[in-house]
Amino acid sequence: MKIAVITGASSGLGKEFVKAITELRPDIEEIWLVARREDKLKEVAASIKAKSRILSLDITDGKAIEEYTKALTDANADVRLLINNAGFGKMGLFDELTTEENGGMVRLNCEALTVMSSVTLPFMTEGAEIINSCSIASFAPNTRMAVYCSTKAYVMSLSRCMRSELKRRKINVIAVCPGPMDTEFLSIAGINPGKSHTFDTLPRVNPSVMARKSLISSAKKRSVYTNLAFYKFYRILAKLLPHSLVMKMSGT
Repeated sequence: MKIAVITGASSGLGKEFVKAITELRPDIEEIWLVARREDKLKEVAASIKAKSRILSLDITDGKAIEEYTKALTDANADVRLLINNAGFGKMGLFDELTTEENGGMVRLNCEALTVMSSVTLPFMTEGAEIINSCSIASFAPNTRMAVYCSTKAYVMSLSRCMRSELKRRKINVIAVCPGPMDTEFLSIAGINPGKSHTFDTLPRVNPSVMARKSLISSAKKRSVYTNLAFYKFYRILAKLLPHSLVMKMSGT
């Protein structure tokens, strides 16, 4: 069975990825929706006509990964598309955020993404794709987002290396890098209006457009996709200028 697996599928960009797959990927026979909130996953599943499977899992938990791996094995899955979208951020000075907040970002954004990719790859064959939800935060570090930026820099680096290594198997890996989106990510991160002048003034990325264009870019075998000219320019700027200067210019 040709399947697509999406982590963080219960809301925001993940939910939009689900919708985009139903429109752009007629080859997908079943969409596996992975997230902790079963009630939200049921809402997403009910909103689409495509066949879906709900996996209410905390992918930072080893037992959940074992359950997911067993599901792949039992289904004799042919994973055509893995979208590692689960992640979260917290705004605040490093020494003011809790140990759980700092460590939690690393566990979900880095470790869980890595483990999900590792256990899924044996079920992927030529032509399959991995989409890693990265961020413009990967382009340069930013104060008050120290851990989040660092985790996304990891995702960018891992994606590039995996892409190079997996060319021999003709599996593409792309890092997709949205700017701020008006989703629950901002409220969870504590980035409410007035908290950050930078975030208040940055142009917003449309999650639906981001999901569709990410899938299109992945199908074209690209390595990185950034939405909006403003953020594409920022990506170039972050390559050309010292990061110490970029941090001052984009201070949160």
